[in-house]
Formats: sequence, C-alpha cells, structure tokens
Amino acid sequence: MNARHARVLLVALGLVTVVDLVSLAAGYETGHTAAKPLLMPLLAVYALVCGGPRLLVAALLFGWGGDVLLLFDAEPAFLAGMASFAAGHVCYLLLFRQVGALAGKRPPRARATSPAAAAYALALVTTVALLWPGLPADLRVPVAGYSLLLTAMAYGAARLGLLAGVGGALFMLSDTLIATGVADWPQLPRPDFWIMITYVAAQYLLARGVLGAVGAQPVPPETYRERRTLTT
Repeated sequence: MNARHARVLLVALGLVTVVDLVSLAAGYETGHTAAKPLLMPLLAVYALVCGGPRLLVAALLFGWGGDVLLLFDAEPAFLAGMASFAAGHVCYLLLFRQVGALAGKRPPRARATSPAAAAYALALVTTVALLWPGLPADLRVPVAGYSLLLTAMAYGAARLGLLAGVGGALFMLSDTLIATGVADWPQLPRPDFWIMITYVAAQYLLARGVLGAVGAQPVPPETYRERRTLTT
C-alpha cells in the first residue's frame, strides 16, 4: 500500500460522498441507501493504508455499523445503531488517551482549558434538557447516556488539535440534528442532507486529526521497495 492507493481511496470517498449528498438533496432514497454503507469502509481502509492506529479503524467501522442500522426505520434498529456509534466513541476516547500516553504529555496547542470543559458541559446539559420533553419515554435515558459519551469524545478530540476538535464538534451537531428529528422539532428542508454532510465531515476530520497526531502517512512506493530489498 502506498500514497497512490491513499489518493485513490480519498477520490473514491469523495465521489461516494457526492453521490450520497446529491441523492439526499434530490430525494433519491435508493442512491442514499447504496452510497451510505460505502462511506466509512472507504475511510477506514484509507486510515489503514496511512498506518493509522487500529482503534481509529475500529471507531470508523463501528460508525459504519451505525450507518447501516440507521437505514432501517424502526426503534430497535435506532437503538442498535446508537449503541454501535457509542462503541465507536469509546474507541475514540481510548485512542485519544493512547495518543496522549505515547506523546508523554499534551502539546501546548492541544491543552484543554477549564472554559472549554465548561462549554462542552453546558452544551450537553442544555441539549438534553431541551430535547427531553419531546423524546419518547423509552429513548430518554439512552439518548442522555449517548449524549454524555458523545460530548466526552468531542471534548477529547478538541484536546488533540484543531482538525480533530472541529470533527468532534461536527459529530455533536450531526447527532443533535438526528435527536431533534426524534423529538419532533421543526426540521430544515432535507434534514438527512444536513445530518450526512456534517457527519461525513466529522469522521473525516477526526481521522485526519488522529493521523496527523500520530504522524501516520501513506508509505511512498520507493520506501516500500527499499524495505523489501532490506528484508530479502
């Protein structure tokens, strides 16, 4: 695997993303159903090609599981999808801790401040409090628990750097848009379009942020050939 493969995967991810978003904007459900399950596997393989940590690949694949489950319009599928995304957030949290341990200490630009922690806590409490009355009774506790985990992931991402921090914030926005739909709040036109554009951007920025933090990158073809020569 090398830089060329990574570029091909990014192009494929971009094309599938365009197909998915155009399908959602046009109300073409078949296109969305076909494109959505391809997004996270492409990003996961890209992360793998770049030498990304296994926990990053696992987080993206749990995201894929959530994506597929949320294609089914049924409450059990919604809960299972939420559980899959929650597992992905746990992977991210473990990964952020692992990256911090490898670095020995947090770099100055990634240090989290008390105001930032307070802002995320305020966002969590406010969002859950506003959504609570409109949520179905059996979804209130699961949504609140998931929101806590999501917020913790976004806060941890912010400590990793700008790209990951923006990715975490966009993930919160995307899932909040889903929750407002479940709570029967007024929606923007084509709400699934806005959910997906923020979600795909979130996962991509999280992946790029992690790859940058660990110094992972595609192996150039020359280096690969040199390694084969050395090992033969």
